Amino acid sequence: MLPANLKITDNPGPFLNLYLQKWSFSKIVVLTDEHTHKHCYPLLQQNLPSHHTITVASGEENKTLKTCEQIWGAMTDLSLDRHAILIVLGGGVLGDMGGFCAATYKRGIEFILIPTTLLAMADASIGGKLGIDFNHFKNHIGVFKEPKLTVIHSEFLKTLPAEELRSGFAEVIKHALISDRTLWDELRSNELSSQPWDVLLRHSAEFKSSIIQQDPTEKGIRKILNAGHTIGHAIETFFLSNGQKILHGEAVAAGLVAESWLSMKKGLLTENDQQEIFRYILKVYGKISFSASDFSSIAALCTQDKKNIGNKTLCVLSEGIGKARWDCEVTEREIVDALAFYVSNQM
Repeated sequence: MLPANLKITDNPGPFLNLYLQKWSFSKIVVLTDEHTHKHCYPLLQQNLPSHHTITVASGEENKTLKTCEQIWGAMTDLSLDRHAILIVLGGGVLGDMGGFCAATYKRGIEFILIPTTLLAMADASIGGKLGIDFNHFKNHIGVFKEPKLTVIHSEFLKTLPAEELRSGFAEVIKHALISDRTLWDELRSNELSSQPWDVLLRHSAEFKSSIIQQDPTEKGIRKILNAGHTIGHAIETFFLSNGQKILHGEAVAAGLVAESWLSMKKGLLTENDQQEIFRYILKVYGKISFSASDFSSIAALCTQDKKNIGNKTLCVLSEGIGKARWDCEVTEREIVDALAFYVSNQM
């Protein structure tokens, strides 16, 4: 069952109009990036009450305090008070950052998330995690704050380039790997272009919401939602810090492969299941190119992961496809070996 503040709808404009009419917001502001302003905002514009817009530059490289200052500055110039609402129309980067700006502006105003990418619909827009990158570390500064409403509309997926759709699919794969063996088998039977998106989005939304209801602030079971992310975030940070851009989903997919190998080595996952994960992810994503000389740097970045406790690096590992274990300690040497497997093996 979906939580009350999450709506999957075929008619986001009329639904949002009726919703906003129920409340007495002093001002309504829509936050977009240059892509969602061009491709997504026109689908909603005519259905919204009187409102203002703020547009910022897209991309992970702009998920920074500098962009937050731009957003806060625009909100201040519009004289928003604490009874205003910010509608964030964008992908995971903009949702994380826009929600963070709303949650901290004048100690917090209400916000609505309208995710426009698969990554945001399946994962980033659900659960109230907000934040920005700092010194290239992913989501290093942030808060927990639930949006007043999240509106998911799968038609926005048609506005995405193929690489963005593929990037978001990594989160769908992750949800299957940690929750549902049958769904995993169904994913593998379809090409990316023919996946049943409405079915998959509802599964992701219901599964993630159920986990969050059990553990809102990530003290226990919610940590399984970070599968693939300890090593994936480190890979992404490594490339960002060297001025190179890779998509978040590509990094998470690589992280899922590396962490599945660690699961196998620790006796939690069979070799057949590990090979199945590797083959499918390699088929969808290919490989990120880095060399053995980079392994130690990437492994060291894992020590900055937010899930760590003290000087222990903790991962989410697979207990068979469809089940996961959180707070599994791994060493830098083990991470280096897992990266070596990812780079050197071919299927």
